[in-house]
Amino acid sequence: MKVLSLFDGISCGRVALERAGIKVEKYYASEIKKNAIKVSKFNYPDIIHIGDVNDVDFIKYNDVDLLIGGSPCQDFSRGNKERLGLKGNKSSLFYKFLEAKKIINPKYFLLENVVMSLDDNIFISKSLGVEPVNINSSLVSGQLRDRFYWTNITGNSGLFGNMIKQPDDKNIKLEDVLENGYCPLSKSRCLLESDSRPLSTPVKMFHRFYSTGFTTLVFKTIEHYFSCKKHYDKYYKGLSTDNFNLDNSVYGGVRYLTSNELEELQTLKKGYCRILKRNETACLCGDGWNIDTIAHICRGLK
Repeated sequence: MKVLSLFDGISCGRVALERAGIKVEKYYASEIKKNAIKVSKFNYPDIIHIGDVNDVDFIKYNDVDLLIGGSPCQDFSRGNKERLGLKGNKSSLFYKFLEAKKIINPKYFLLENVVMSLDDNIFISKSLGVEPVNINSSLVSGQLRDRFYWTNITGNSGLFGNMIKQPDDKNIKLEDVLENGYCPLSKSRCLLESDSRPLSTPVKMFHRFYSTGFTTLVFKTIEHYFSCKKHYDKYYKGLSTDNFNLDNSVYGGVRYLTSNELEELQTLKKGYCRILKRNETACLCGDGWNIDTIAHICRGLK
């Protein structure tokens, strides 16, 4: 197959197609992040990088068989207070995917995005001519990753016409992924880019984990976790963590997920991002696709 991947990131689409047993003749990738391109080139030197999606002349790729992409989600995300949706600068890039689909008219397409407002979901569905399938990658990995997939790939159909069936639950827990330590969560929370910018002190890291629910934090042991919880409940619950007169040594040793753990949560092969620093890996894994979920969908191509 000839594939055009928009908003390609670290080429998770290529990995998924390979895992699904789909032979790729050419893989064109539109991406602007330098580190993402570096990782893609390291793993797949044959990928043809075509630059910024805003500058791509789609008519040049009218022989493409499969169009894929996960357009930027920031304006859709529930973590964004404004939630401008398709009116936002980033999420409005969906229209470039739609433009590519209309010009190229590929045999197959696949678009991924986060849970969004009903109005935006309906608009995207009408524009692409298909209803999305909702899959949480918690079924195939140790993380919570609830996403919508719009596709006309039907070979892997479930009970509802062209809807892709749900993957089998592999019952993978976060503890199965951790290299060491303990986390009270059964599944990792979203691989947010904010995880790639660790807060300045362990007590602030614990505060974000315990009170906001956005991050995944790993403790030395289960006893360490309960010691941190007890101290926080006593001294900080409902208050600022900027009291420098307190002894906060109990929080020492808390950590975020390692590069290998982040890769495994996305079901990437270990070391896929090894040319990057940990924080760079966190950012790009958060942007990327869960490989086993996409491979599950793409097996329908066979």
